[in-house]
Amino acid sequence: MKDKRAVYLLKNMTWPEVDEALQNVEYALIPIGSHEQHGPHIAESCDSVRAEIFSEMLGERLYPKALVVPTVNFGVSPHHMPFSGTITLSPNTLISLLRDIVSSLYQHGIDRAVFVNSHGGNDDTLGAALDEIREEFDVTLAAFKYTNLAEEAIASNVDSEYFGHACEREVSEVKYLAPEILREDRIEKGKIKEGAKVKKTALNLGIDFDRYTENGALGDARKASREAGEEIVEEALDRAEELIEEFMEVD
Repeated sequence: MKDKRAVYLLKNMTWPEVDEALQNVEYALIPIGSHEQHGPHIAESCDSVRAEIFSEMLGERLYPKALVVPTVNFGVSPHHMPFSGTITLSPNTLISLLRDIVSSLYQHGIDRAVFVNSHGGNDDTLGAALDEIREEFDVTLAAFKYTNLAEEAIASNVDSEYFGHACEREVSEVKYLAPEILREDRIEKGKIKEGAKVKKTALNLGIDFDRYTENGALGDARKASREAGEEIVEEALDRAEELIEEFMEVD
């Protein structure tokens, strides 16, 4: 990863520093992850760590317009509950939490925010959150799952029939963003169960994940590389920067 540049990270700021930053800040980036199993080779904080680091890198690019809010470390993960350690929120709980975050920011004069999501299980809930929160407050909101913005890099670096979780794509990202949460000596190919049907797209499963895989992983993480992770993350950053700047110009 490249050297750190200027960025507004709310978790590291005092209130006078925030007060001064608000003279420049136009919107907030709200990282949203999950706490769930990621096979035998990635720590369960994976989604939250990726969301946080990606948002900080994006905040550097969008400085001084963007304020990066502390990460929401839990998400909607009921389909991973058969695996030990997973903690899930109900959709209503996540919506309520985001409502309170947006409300607090609104009271400080920030009326625009982007949910930066790293967990596919949050997608439907975030769509509902956008509608519910906008109905209550006079705010402008958007949301995206960042890996959905890296189609070209993923297509050129992932060839597994079934992928999307603790796979070569996700492990490559971790090698680039946060190698300390990876168990290099435990990397395994996903043990897909006979008859499992998993789309070669972002996952949105309505049944428990252990119905698909014995070890909690998909794809073949053995094929992962830091270089592939860099391609995926940097393409997503380029596209996210472009989309947010375009979106924020809309009155």
